[in-house]
Amino acid sequence: METRALRVLSANIQAGSSTRGYSDYVSRSWSHVLPAGNKRGSLDLIARLASQHDIVGLNEADPGSLRSGFTNQTHYLAQRGGFDYWTHQPNRRVGGVASSANGLLSKLEPHEVVHYALPGRVKGRGVLLARFGEAPEALLVAIAHLSLGAGSRLSQLSFIAELLSGHRHAVLMGDFNCGVEAPEMGALFRATRLQPPSCNVPTFPSWRPLRAIDHILVADGLRCAEPRALAAAQSDHLALSLQLDVPEAALR
Repeated sequence: METRALRVLSANIQAGSSTRGYSDYVSRSWSHVLPAGNKRGSLDLIARLASQHDIVGLNEADPGSLRSGFTNQTHYLAQRGGFDYWTHQPNRRVGGVASSANGLLSKLEPHEVVHYALPGRVKGRGVLLARFGEAPEALLVAIAHLSLGAGSRLSQLSFIAELLSGHRHAVLMGDFNCGVEAPEMGALFRATRLQPPSCNVPTFPSWRPLRAIDHILVADGLRCAEPRALAAAQSDHLALSLQLDVPEAALR
């Protein structure tokens, strides 16, 4: 069976803000709502990293609010990183001055992109689902940023499981805010063909990674190398990168 090697990246970019320690959440809190700091420089570094990949999933990309200087950061990264295809899913708004989105950058043309709202106690989370190919077993790539609360995550993962159930060429990536050992993750694995990773790669906090809460989960019809953690400029999360071997038939 012929396969195609694709490099995949998942990155929570914190809207281009810089966080180098827990104290920055307080001392640099202004950077999360104001168009200050070197966000453009951070985005250029992230674009350089993204450009080495074929498919990129983004979390916390600003879709064009005050804090980003009204720059659609997903579009900016697509232009700077050399991606012909991009889309974003705005979800949470913060005080009318900041907004956040899931984003997709791709060098392959998606056949279809669908945005879904996720359930949860607090509204504003979503999952972005892209289909590459027209075949029933086409490659599916889902990008999500899950809630902090376990109950909401369980509802969200149950919703995502319905979207991906039975698909053996599925990928789910993003900031899950929990490890793969969490009970709600077990429910996801039981309801889909997604597989737990063979090793945990800590991604948070970026300056001293202790928790593996960012994931690229791959279904059993795909082969992949172990993910690597890479710096996404000065975001508080490290990015995850892996190589995915996809059957050519799944991309047609």
